[in-house]
Amino acid sequence: MRGASQPDEPLGSVTHLPTRPSFTVVPDGLDTGALPAAADDVRPRAATERAARAVVLGLLQRLVDGGRVVIDEGGRHTSFGTLTPDRHGRPPLQATIVVHHPGAWRKVLAGGSAGLGEAYLDGWWDTDDLPALLRLLSRAVRRTDPVRNRVERVTRPVADPVRRLRRPDKRRDRRNIRAHYDLGNDFFELFLDETMMYSSAVFPQWDATLAEASTNKVDLLCRRLALTPSDHVVEIGTGWGGFAVHAASTYGCRVTTTTISDRQFEYATKRVRRAGLADRVTVLHDDYRDLTGTYDKLASIEMIEAVDWRDYDTFFATCRRLLMPDGVAGLQAIVIEPQRFDRAKTTQDFIKEFIFPGGCLPSVDALVHAATRSTDLTLTGLDDYGLHYGETLRRWRAALHANRHRLPELGLGQGFARMWDFYFAYCEAAFDDRAISVVQLTMARPGWRRRD
Repeated sequence: MRGASQPDEPLGSVTHLPTRPSFTVVPDGLDTGALPAAADDVRPRAATERAARAVVLGLLQRLVDGGRVVIDEGGRHTSFGTLTPDRHGRPPLQATIVVHHPGAWRKVLAGGSAGLGEAYLDGWWDTDDLPALLRLLSRAVRRTDPVRNRVERVTRPVADPVRRLRRPDKRRDRRNIRAHYDLGNDFFELFLDETMMYSSAVFPQWDATLAEASTNKVDLLCRRLALTPSDHVVEIGTGWGGFAVHAASTYGCRVTTTTISDRQFEYATKRVRRAGLADRVTVLHDDYRDLTGTYDKLASIEMIEAVDWRDYDTFFATCRRLLMPDGVAGLQAIVIEPQRFDRAKTTQDFIKEFIFPGGCLPSVDALVHAATRSTDLTLTGLDDYGLHYGETLRRWRAALHANRHRLPELGLGQGFARMWDFYFAYCEAAFDDRAISVVQLTMARPGWRRRD
């Protein structure tokens, strides 16, 4: 692991787990299969679980590529794959899954990645190497992409017009944002570095500290925008104020930034005051669609993922409205492959189910098409930093492991810890295996001319 230390007792380590789960977590709205079955339901459920196990194991047998998965069910072992490079030449991976509850098979078959994650947070299975296992499963699932993409292309002309009937709803968007970002600043401080940047760092060297890499990320975006003291920048998505404070203190520009998270608004407002930048930075608590005025530059760091795909035109039309005729926008965005975007945008995966309700990963193509369809913005630059996000997530996960003893004092239990462990490993695996990536891009209005 580049630059990140392993915790002594990683969450999910099979060497530190009981043979049966010591807890059961059933968050609101989840399948009540997490509860013990009634006596008259045991026999049919057992048959269902055996059938689900057979199907899942059959799929693993056919799809595991570039590694080996070992299933341990009470000392009974089943193995799939071989320790040889995959068909793309990637080094082999290996992971052992310890199944504690037979209901895990049913959850996985019925819910895909959401079911896999739910069974993990319920303590129904564990593994000795969660990122490696999730990378192997990601490779297996991607082997089915051609078939699933063909099905999606056939159904899209009928399904998309119906899906587009969903109306924008600012209250729903605010609820979705608060569900994640208002977990509490104390919680995010457990794993973020002192810059409080909850977005991919960009490492100048792999042994750089996370704070150095986070600052480098923000500075790269500032340089993309060619910020000067005469600029007034609008930022969509304040986070905890890292970009606004850095841009104003380092480049002398004015920044107006907005967030719809209550906790982030409170934190960023205090941070700006502590930095002595209240005369240069204005923190708003408004939906981006309600912003007024015109600005020289626009910045947005990993906020577009909270925008529904049906609202991309509105997002870019707002950016265009906020920018001067010679303005430029700089975005950092997590992106998915264009071949998978149309299918993924309507799939309820683990992230949408448990972490970011209402979230949607765009493709670069989808962003560019929306911008050029609805505005005069054009793409002027793009750089990919996907592998940097994998390293960022390793650092966050290690920090959360190191501080997991503090979760109870925040009112957060074991199930929550396991959910976030799975979340970080799930994303780490996706970035490391290039299933998703992160980019910084600039989009300019016709009058933009770089003058540095």
